[in-house]
Amino acid sequence: MDVGEGVIFPWADCGSPPLSTEVHILLNVADTNDNPPAFPQASYTTYIPENNPRGTSIFSVAAQDPDSGANAQIIYSLEENILPGAPLSSYVSINSDTGVLYALRSFDYEQFRDLQLWVTARDNGDPPLSSNVSLSLLVIDQNDNVPEILYPTFPTDGSTGMELAPRSAESGYLVTKVVAVDRDSGQNAWLSYRLLKASEPGLFAVGVHTGEVRTARALQDRDALKQSLVIAVQDHGQPPLSATVTLTVAVADSIPAVLADLSSLESPTNQDDSDLTLYLVVAVAAVSCVFLAFVIVLLVCRLRRWHASRLLQASGSGLVGVPTSHFMGVDEVRAFLQTYSHEASLTADSRKSHLIFPQPNYAHTLISQENCEKSEPLLLSGDLVSSKDNHALNQVSLCEILPKLPAKCLLP
Repeated sequence: MDVGEGVIFPWADCGSPPLSTEVHILLNVADTNDNPPAFPQASYTTYIPENNPRGTSIFSVAAQDPDSGANAQIIYSLEENILPGAPLSSYVSINSDTGVLYALRSFDYEQFRDLQLWVTARDNGDPPLSSNVSLSLLVIDQNDNVPEILYPTFPTDGSTGMELAPRSAESGYLVTKVVAVDRDSGQNAWLSYRLLKASEPGLFAVGVHTGEVRTARALQDRDALKQSLVIAVQDHGQPPLSATVTLTVAVADSIPAVLADLSSLESPTNQDDSDLTLYLVVAVAAVSCVFLAFVIVLLVCRLRRWHASRLLQASGSGLVGVPTSHFMGVDEVRAFLQTYSHEASLTADSRKSHLIFPQPNYAHTLISQENCEKSEPLLLSGDLVSSKDNHALNQVSLCEILPKLPAKCLLP
């Protein structure tokens, strides 16, 4: 019965003519919470790519309740469950009013590939009624893992791994096999192999799908003892990811023959890198030489300028501006002259020569530049100058002796 539906009751008497009347009664039916919320489907399935951003909307559920009022108000929730390493509430949340599910963290396909959730819809009646629905959350794999090479593996002691190939090997000889895996799934894990670089092109070939390294032709005596191969392993994801491995193949007739030469083998160097290093060293050396030459030229110029200034000062006139402290007393002059008073005697065959400096008394006198010209001359006798048996008497002035002093005049 609909809410608020009316009922008509007719009344009539048995008189002639009969009289009648009608009574309209309105019945209001009060709702009781007798219908639980119902989902349109028994289960749901949704997908989400791995490495999703946090807060991404995953899915939305909606339930219907035929009751009215508070009995029809639905509240959504997730049943608690334990996932590997953390509770479910740390991965997914649901809006209690709208039923929209959100991802609370980024999912990793390699950690878990699907989640089984139970969504509960509960009304607000008294007593409350509820119903559940299952939700399967499937994580879609993304190409986020680089191929991992399992073989060959290099020793951990720092030595170089090496494969052996006899010189008698014919075309198609199996040298080794590269083994790699990819933790992704589907086409993201399909791997292909190719020879990226070889020290001697055309000598070896690599299986595209197997990773087998075989000789492409028979080995010859001119082939080098050590061959270097760079093999690339690539998946088929979008975008494709790849890894490389370097193989060193020793060509020898027997293992003892090659073991004797292993200590002298060195890993091949990249010629382009060595050339670049050489250019850099030459450039740095050139710049350093230019800078050093500039510094030397600058120092030479400064020294020349300093030397010229000293010569200019030395060529100044007289004693102008010389302080009094630069003059010496008479006693000091007398001591200086005594050092020059000596008598020199030559051999018996030669003529006698005497060089005598008299010692006059200069006490309480001042000898300066002006009276140097008036001072008494000193006699220098002897055979210092002889020409045609003529002896000349050379007179040496005191002013000629005084310059031997350290550029000073005398004060009492």
